[in-house]
Order: sequence, then C-alpha cells, then structure tokens
Amino acid sequence: MSNVKIVLNRAGVRELMQSPEMQDICKKIANNALSRLGSGYEVSSMVGKTRCNSEVSAVSIEARRENMKSNTILKAVSGS
Repeated sequence: MSNVKIVLNRAGVRELMQSPEMQDICKKIANNALSRLGSGYEVSSMVGKTRCNSEVSAVSIEARRENMKSNTILKAVSGS
C-alpha cells in the first residue's frame, strides 16, 4: 500500500466555490425547488466569504404555515 497525502489549494477551492459557474448551479437547484412549491416562496442568492449560497424562503403567512406543518421547502430541495 502506498501512503497518499492530498493537500488542497485553499485559495483555488475558494475561487471555485465563489465562481459564477457555481452560483449558476446553486441558483438552478434553488429555482428547481421553487418550481415545486406554490406561491408565497422566493429565492435569494449571495456570495459569502468562502462560497456562494442560494436560499428558498417562505415569505407569505400561508407559505410559512404550510412549511412549518409539512416541511415543504425541505421536501422540494430534497427532490432536486
């Protein structure tokens, strides 16, 4: 057996995680989940210190109730 040691280039990984391509992937997954949900939900995206993020949130009262009762956002994202 050989001993293999892998060292990540942290700056390169950070650059990859913040890249426009990764942002597009995150937005695509969030919008796919949004299409499975009814009205009252929205998608927001941002680039943080180390990576990009997309968030699906319930903005209307009805959507919040529905999400609290049956975890609709989690189910929609899991189905991606």
